[in-house]
Amino acid sequence: MSDKIDEIIKNHLNVQRDSLLPLLQEIQNELGYLSEESINRIGLSLGLPTSKIYGVATFYDQFRFEPKGRYHIQICHGTACHIEKSSRLIQEAERLLKIKQGQTTRDGMFSLEVVNCMGACSLSPVMAVNEKYFHGIEARNLKEIIENCKVKQV
Repeated sequence: MSDKIDEIIKNHLNVQRDSLLPLLQEIQNELGYLSEESINRIGLSLGLPTSKIYGVATFYDQFRFEPKGRYHIQICHGTACHIEKSSRLIQEAERLLKIKQGQTTRDGMFSLEVVNCMGACSLSPVMAVNEKYFHGIEARNLKEIIENCKVKQV
């Protein structure tokens, strides 16, 4: 992993703080998240304090600091989905998985992300598991969807 991070950093050697985003995006695209190691390597290579790099990365919702689970669950919480009770879906997913949004289960099986809009407002509420979409679902449907993932049916 270190070699890949270093290779990406070499492609961005003259990066300034205001152009740090493409570097962070490329590393996340490659690794799936921004690891502590990657943040440290960026800091060393560019002569930037890690606090500045974290400051930039945490400002944007797009960056993750934990790897995604094998099954990445996204629940829309945009206006239409919110009106259709997506908050209940979020609460039920957190309860069933025993994690909070933005976290990954200890076994690495599931991760949970709440997104602002999935672009399917007329089908609300909407969620996706590894980009397979489910629409018009209710909190009571989540247990079955999660169980199907466990037996690899999703």
